[in-house]
Amino acid sequence: MKIRAAVLDRMQQPMPYAQSKPLSVETIALGDPGPGEVRVRITAAGLCHSDLSIINGDRPRPLPMVLGHEAAGVVDACGPGVTDLARGDAVALVFVPSCGHCLPCQEGRPALCEPGAAANGAGTLVGGHRVLARPDGQALNHQVGVSCFAEYAVVNRGSLVKVRPDLPPEVAAVFGCAVLTGVGAALNSAQVRLGQTAAVLGLGGVGLSAVLGALAAGAREVVALDVQPEKLELALALGATRVFRADDPDVVAQLKAAIPGGVDVAIEAASAVPALELAWQLTRRGGTTVTCSLPNPAHRLSLPVVQLTAEERTLKGSYLGSAVPGRDIPRYIELYKGGRLPVDKLITHRLVLDQINEGFDRLASGQAVRQVIVF
Repeated sequence: MKIRAAVLDRMQQPMPYAQSKPLSVETIALGDPGPGEVRVRITAAGLCHSDLSIINGDRPRPLPMVLGHEAAGVVDACGPGVTDLARGDAVALVFVPSCGHCLPCQEGRPALCEPGAAANGAGTLVGGHRVLARPDGQALNHQVGVSCFAEYAVVNRGSLVKVRPDLPPEVAAVFGCAVLTGVGAALNSAQVRLGQTAAVLGLGGVGLSAVLGALAAGAREVVALDVQPEKLELALALGATRVFRADDPDVVAQLKAAIPGGVDVAIEAASAVPALELAWQLTRRGGTTVTCSLPNPAHRLSLPVVQLTAEERTLKGSYLGSAVPGRDIPRYIELYKGGRLPVDKLITHRLVLDQINEGFDRLASGQAVRQVIVF
């Protein structure tokens, strides 16, 4: 079938993207779903820093590629072997197509699925094939098995979670990445407990979701840090108990004056090594520092190793919120419906597909939290 989609041919195009137009909206061909695959009509797709990191070259991927990895949609057709979904089902898309059979999947860690990671790195669907192409036959790569900046997508069944049909599409979309990653970083990776203290650095969609996750877990103090005053104001409106400018040279002293010794848990979601170093400094003895961001692979972190032992500190990564999507997304949606995860307040802009380059200008400059393309 013919669909409209946003295609990236070259990384590191100059800003503003509204002028250089790294993403071209084109009419391309989409193949039929094969065994274990599903065709989804995309209803909404979020703009995330992980997309931006491909556009600006921080996270190289095989090109040309149809971008987009955070979305909601409606099942349009099921390939052979898919019997638990039907045409018309509402779904959220997840950017790790877990196979269910490899060792990480068997251990309950589908975010680390080995076949899924291999396919994502190669720009293919699970199985090593592509179903996207230009009219001249040029194959187009898939972004993490989703490629949702498009009217339709064919994805592996393991990339889909059935959701309530009464969710607005733009709200359903953010559960697939921002909410799953940020709330999961707080609940699954950091395991914030009732009465603890937490800090979150970097208040994009993922970071503010981590703020909401820490609040939902019952943290008595949730400190939010960023360099944008508007994002600090939003964090306070969402329930953060304190906010600090992350670029204030006295921020460590200020936080530790308010919370002696530092926080129990610090979560970094800024995709910057200085932010992770600051998160480490804000964490108390015996505490846990979590990073859920994806900086340039060349970036390195230097820490005093003796602190790991002498202070019994923990430093850990969190990918996809250490989540089990089929378990966690429905839980988080019920928390949202009950008023405990007001993730709809993270959506600052609603766009159409042809406005996508302007949207990435806003994201790169920090002027937006979550922008969603509504189809």
